[in-house]
Amino acid sequence: MTANGWFQIGFYLLVIFLLTKPVGIFMTRVFSGEKTFLDPFLRPIERVVYRLTGIDEKHEMRWTEYAIAMLLFSGVSMALLYLIERTQKWLPFNPQKFPNVEPGLAFGTAASFTTNTNWQAYSGESTMSYLTQMAGLAYHNFVSAAVGIVLAIAVIRGIARKETDKLGNFWVDTTRCLLWVLLPICVVGSLVFVSQGVVQNLKPYTTVQLIEPQTVQVTGADGKVTTQAVTQQVIAQGPVASQEVIKEFGTNGGGFFGANSAHPFENPTPFSNFFQLVLIFAIPSGLTYTLGRMTGSQRHGWAVWAAMTFLFFVGVATAYWAEARGNPLLAGVNQNASALHSGGNMEGKEVRFGVANSALFATVTTDASCGAVNSQHDSFTPLGGIVPLINIMLGEVVFGGVGAGLYGVVVFVILAVFIAGLMVGRTPEYLGKKIESYDVKMAMLAILILTFTILGFSAVAIVKPFGTLSISNPGPHGLSQVLYAYVSSTGNNGSAFGGLNVNTMWYNTSTAVAQLLGRFFMIIPVLAIAGNLARKKTVPESAGTFPVTGGLFASLLVSTILIVGALTFFPALSLGPILEHLLMSAGKAF
Repeated sequence: MTANGWFQIGFYLLVIFLLTKPVGIFMTRVFSGEKTFLDPFLRPIERVVYRLTGIDEKHEMRWTEYAIAMLLFSGVSMALLYLIERTQKWLPFNPQKFPNVEPGLAFGTAASFTTNTNWQAYSGESTMSYLTQMAGLAYHNFVSAAVGIVLAIAVIRGIARKETDKLGNFWVDTTRCLLWVLLPICVVGSLVFVSQGVVQNLKPYTTVQLIEPQTVQVTGADGKVTTQAVTQQVIAQGPVASQEVIKEFGTNGGGFFGANSAHPFENPTPFSNFFQLVLIFAIPSGLTYTLGRMTGSQRHGWAVWAAMTFLFFVGVATAYWAEARGNPLLAGVNQNASALHSGGNMEGKEVRFGVANSALFATVTTDASCGAVNSQHDSFTPLGGIVPLINIMLGEVVFGGVGAGLYGVVVFVILAVFIAGLMVGRTPEYLGKKIESYDVKMAMLAILILTFTILGFSAVAIVKPFGTLSISNPGPHGLSQVLYAYVSSTGNNGSAFGGLNVNTMWYNTSTAVAQLLGRFFMIIPVLAIAGNLARKKTVPESAGTFPVTGGLFASLLVSTILIVGALTFFPALSLGPILEHLLMSAGKAF
């Protein structure tokens, strides 16, 4: 570890802190219908959209109506993406003449991008046409992010309102989110990426001659190995910058290239790397301020932010320490940091980013359910790799995905105040609302859905041949690969450990189902909580009311997240990365 590495981590956290209030205020104004500086440009467009679609912007919905609208919108969008993938061979903007995506992969990808997971069992530059990338994948990057944000706003309204069954209008919220929040930043951000060297064009791939021809060994269909000379290389390109910005800002994570943000055409410079990191946390962090402002308790919003920040710092510090100390099995290899060498475990990492930025990126992307990567998590040390795993297992509430992180942490807030109520022997309260058995049941249902989905699919995959045949590293590391696949899918993260062949019928189907369960079966209980809270009266604080605004509440919230979220998966972690670390310390590799 170096002072420079710690400075970069600290500076990043400072920038996020400074962005939290302005982003939170802006989103409050957008979703409260208050005036913003963008209104003169966007209100006319918004009115045209409502006229064309027949939306009554004054109509408000109950939580059930809100949920049905969201499910219908997501279902139609998923079907549209599947259709584009299955017919891309005959559609325009396919200069590479890519064939139609096969059914299993098309279904898995459609489910992945609809749920904001962006799990990719393929390399985009060799599978998807430009039209599929732009009209299919990039479109879902926008709308799936918008769905997450507006659901968080609906939950905040449920907390803030009283004696009503209305949570807003899904169609109005989604329209305003797209026009006011996502599109303006993405237009500017894509130009920033282009200025850094991120590719943005519609040209066919370029074939170039290698300066130094290479020889490779190729295994033929008959099993014979032959040596071939490679004299040319195909340079993939396309509309990358426009997809890159929403991939990060919407915490989607699906890259144009298979190497994702480790590819120089997606992430060419240290500044582009830092800009991507800021985009990932901007909205999730800002929503904590929105929570405080809309509920009338700004201190509560900051308490939630503090709890998230503490968990983030513990995670990034652990990952940085584990990767900076290197691999003890590489005896005789200099792994010390110097002016000419970043030191530590550099396997699977980009030299231009080094250990500190790789550990920071891995922590941020799994905290925020983004899934973008600038290094290979499969190559992390066992303790370095356990951090991304735990981040997602916590329910990705450490800032979390756009919207999803906030309504996810509300579930843990409900449990925290319930536990506090049990401790003091009185009915728990949350910002003046009584927390009753229905609220706690719905909160536990949301958590149990994630747990059963992750452990259930992982259990099947590690005992059946259709699951184990895809593992590249048998032993505890292989278990980590499988566990990470279902943790990432159910948590709607989308990143992968790597080393696991997931482009099979089993993994394409099972991860798609896990993604759908993790997204929609968690949303419904959370919306039910919001609808129930909105109907309640507020009660004045008393001497026995547990405050949700200070350090004590933040500590209880952190403890609840760790106990309920992390310890649920402790046995699986013990058999995976923890066991691998102990064996590595004893001199055994996998």
